Formats: sequence, structure tokens, C-alpha cells
Amino acid sequence: MRVQSLTLAAAGLALLAPTMPPAAPRPAAGPAGASAAVRQEGVVGAADLLARVRTCDQISRGRYRTDDGEEPTVAVCGTRDAVFWTADMDIDCDGRPGPACNHLTDPLYNGTTASVQSDGRYPSAEDLPYIVVPAPSRIWDPRGDGVRGGSVAAVVHENRVEYAVVADTGPADIIGEASFATARALGIRADPRGGGAASGVTYIVFRHSQVKPIEDHTAAVAVGQRLARLFVVGGD
Repeated sequence: MRVQSLTLAAAGLALLAPTMPPAAPRPAAGPAGASAAVRQEGVVGAADLLARVRTCDQISRGRYRTDDGEEPTVAVCGTRDAVFWTADMDIDCDGRPGPACNHLTDPLYNGTTASVQSDGRYPSAEDLPYIVVPAPSRIWDPRGDGVRGGSVAAVVHENRVEYAVVADTGPADIIGEASFATARALGIRADPRGGGAASGVTYIVFRHSQVKPIEDHTAAVAVGQRLARLFVVGGD
């Protein structure tokens, strides 16, 4: 998390508490725009996901800033199966320290995250693809839409898709942040001092999904790919 405060930390722990079990997958007929490859349970590409989130049914009561001092321009949108937004990507290096993420490399470094691993340690931003969601506020409370610690997200940038988990919370009025590992996987400059992407990153979080243990990235990819296929062909 980029803002270090007891209030924010408490909100993050509440947000990322255990959630209800994932809902059972529902069969869905594919819309006319769904690709044949997706209908045949092939790999869901960036274009498939971006086509699915082209329109926004706004669920947030207001809009978020992408950085401190910016105008609020980002709405959180929703469908029956997912919530999503398109913003920038700031680099989160918080969690267990390593060669690239520590107090020397990141002036805003925090050794804790809102979620912990199964072994009680904080995840490593260098190793675990994760995203950051805003702390609950009047703008939006992620918990009400089935978004908690371990929820699975598809992060899309240009022609790449990376599956990640929700593992940290940020300021209540700012959105658009992911771990060092997420950025690196998407070909985004993973540098907490000036890396990231200025715009064009889409975050899709699947409602009531959860990976346990949170550090099992292989499981996150498997769950994410399955839910992404259902999401693309679902069309509600």
C-alpha cells in the first residue's frame, strides 16, 4: 500500500478477510462476438477480455483518482460475474523485501501488505503477481461486490493478460496499482521510482473468486483462465 497509516491498515485487514466460497460455475451461451477459440475453451486473449468490458455499468458512487492531486476520472464498473476498471499502473513493492523491493529501492516501501501467506509471512511483490484495491469508502466498498484477499483478477495491458490475486489495499480515493511481478509479466517497466504505465491498464476482478493459499500463482492462473472463459462467453 502506498499510504502508510493505521486507519488504512485496519481497513485493509477488514477488506481482505476470508470470503464466502466461490460460486459454482454456470454454463453460458456465447454471444455472437465471442471467438470460436473461446467457445471451445481455448486461451482467452486480451482482445476477448477488452471486448467484454467495452461498456461500463458503473457501480461506484463516484470516480477515483489515478494519483494524488489528479482529477477523479476512473469509474468501477460491474457485471454479474466481475468488477472492472481501466486506469494507470503504479508499482507496488510492498511486502517481504527482496533485491528489487526494499527501503532503498522504494521511498514508499512498506514491509506489510493487507494479506498474508499461508506461512504467516507477507507476500513478495517481486514474486507474486497481485493487485491493489482501494480501501472501502463511500465511493465503493469492494467487499459488497465479492472482492477480498485472494480474489482472482485478469490484468490486461496492450496484447497481454496476467492473472493475479488481490493482496493489498491502497488509499480510499486512488485506484490503479499492482505488484512488481504483475508489471514485469505485462512488459511494463517494474520500477517503484518511476516505472509503471500512465494509462491503458484494465483490471477485471471475478466476484467471489478466491485462491488459497494466496501465494499459489499456478492456482490463480487456472482459476482465472476458467473464469475468464465464462466471463467472455457469458454476456449479461
